[in-house]
Amino acid sequence: MFENLKKYIEDYSSTAVSEEEYTLIQQSFKPKKLRKRQYLLQEGDVCKYMAFITQGSMRQYSVDESGNEHIVRLCIENWWVGDYESYVMLTPSKYNIDAVEDSELLLVTNEIIQDLKMKVPAIAKTIAKMDERNFIASQRRLHASISLSAEERYLELQKSYPELFQRFPQTMIASYLGITPETLSRIRKQLLSKPKSA
Repeated sequence: MFENLKKYIEDYSSTAVSEEEYTLIQQSFKPKKLRKRQYLLQEGDVCKYMAFITQGSMRQYSVDESGNEHIVRLCIENWWVGDYESYVMLTPSKYNIDAVEDSELLLVTNEIIQDLKMKVPAIAKTIAKMDERNFIASQRRLHASISLSAEERYLELQKSYPELFQRFPQTMIASYLGITPETLSRIRKQLLSKPKSA
């Protein structure tokens, strides 16, 4: 379980984690198992933990007044999940986060991660790089939602994260793309019927 996190930190930071640092990481993160459909976070609660997924898949979503779900994130192994705004600001979350498959997570509080950043250089580098990538990903997602057609958003997601299509049902992919399942079906049919370019 912790080996995944160690590899992730070393890959992201391009810095080796010493045995002493690895022990500190193991003492700092709390393992948790969630069954399918079990919540990590519910709307109105404060997000006390960021979670590193070592196995399984999760989704982060809000529910509108009509009871419709709006998925903002789909996450799989070696990804982080949590409501970052609530985690940092200690404000009630607008989101629910639950397990789409049986999942295994490593949880860490903000206080502990700040302490680890001081003690483990690889973690400080990892977080700086994650912040950069998250900013870029958020900017791309915002651009896609206001500038691209439904088909273009579908193709962009397929190109960037093809593995999501194997792990999540079509209804969830549609919600993440901001379209109806019917629109998603129509896009897929149209793309399948298009002649392949040589």
